[in-house]
Amino acid sequence: MLTGLNHLTLAVANLSLSIEFYVALPGFRLAARWETGAYLSLGDLWLCLSVDESRVAEKKPDYTHCAFSVGQDDFEEVAAYLRLRNVIEWKSNSSEGNSFYFSDPDGHRLEVHVGSLASRLEQCRRQPYAGMEFFD
Repeated sequence: MLTGLNHLTLAVANLSLSIEFYVALPGFRLAARWETGAYLSLGDLWLCLSVDESRVAEKKPDYTHCAFSVGQDDFEEVAAYLRLRNVIEWKSNSSEGNSFYFSDPDGHRLEVHVGSLASRLEQCRRQPYAGMEFFD
């Protein structure tokens, strides 16, 4: 049985720039680094940064992204901090819970989000998406 997110690996073009970016985000800790990669942690999340020359090639953005949890009391401070770092905002929030959508130096789409699957489903039960079904 699958039990949760084990780790997230992001292909990066510039390892030093990516490490600097993630270590500057509140809560991330650098655990290990090598010539072509690094391991970082954020709570129970294990993040691997892996140099991949194909990242330098044409990037085709889509809705694929990784969301990190943030508490409601910390959301505004974290969003303001990210804006001060001049991150690129790629989307405005239109769903339940506060969200701030931004990109890392390699164009990986990220989000900080207040809420959980439970809070999202609660909102969806009140205002379901077209054709939505619930399985519980």
